[in-house]
Amino acid sequence: MTTTTASTIRTTVVTGGGSGIGRSIAEHLADAGHRVGVLDQNGDSAEEVAAELRSRGAEAVAAAVDVADRTAVDKAIGQVRERFGPVEILVTSAGVESQMPYPDIAQDEWDRIIAVNLTGTFNCTQAVIGDMQAGQWGRIVTISSSSAQSGAPERAHYVASKGGVIGLTKALAFEYAPHGITVNTIPPSIIATPMAEKAVAAGLVPAIEDLAALTPVRRAGLPGDVAAAAAFLCSEQAGFITGQAIGVNGGWYI
Repeated sequence: MTTTTASTIRTTVVTGGGSGIGRSIAEHLADAGHRVGVLDQNGDSAEEVAAELRSRGAEAVAAAVDVADRTAVDKAIGQVRERFGPVEILVTSAGVESQMPYPDIAQDEWDRIIAVNLTGTFNCTQAVIGDMQAGQWGRIVTISSSSAQSGAPERAHYVASKGGVIGLTKALAFEYAPHGITVNTIPPSIIATPMAEKAVAAGLVPAIEDLAALTPVRRAGLPGDVAAAAAFLCSEQAGFITGQAIGVNGGWYI
């Protein structure tokens, strides 16, 4: 494990850290020497990742949480805070996908997507912002989607939720910049993750290799592509970058 100096070791929280993009982000932050709270709806997956990080010499703790549940979010982040101290870095990678024609989107499906993707981001950022403001330093990276920039058919509810994440990111960046807190978003395109593979298997999206062929760089993204960008945005060196949507999309959206 590559470590930082003691003065730059931070307490971090990664939601959706049990698999895919979130897992890779947790690994990158641990490799940078940070203490990592791995949060995921699947508690077993979160603990598996935390255990793997500890085996590499990192300090890591896991918590099961539904980010749409504010009480559960406060409890999980409180566990990280109790173990490692105030939260200084947050990456909100937890999310769900859905695809269907607009007339078929039922109210409860709309509510489900918004609750996890947008309200979940609100819950997590609000739960840690006090720590960051008190310390006059913080890094928040939200994970949105390139579909919120370009639009996408039969995904109005998902696109709306991720568009809201981009808007929330910009608003928080303005509000908290004077406090040493940067807030940025990464809108990925197609990334080869377990969630993407499930969407392909369900017939919701074309095969990943077919989408990769349409991408200017001629490959699908990997979780590590997103994680590398997130790790930089969480670093000391990224203090002059805030309110930005840093696309990790292979040229899918320019």
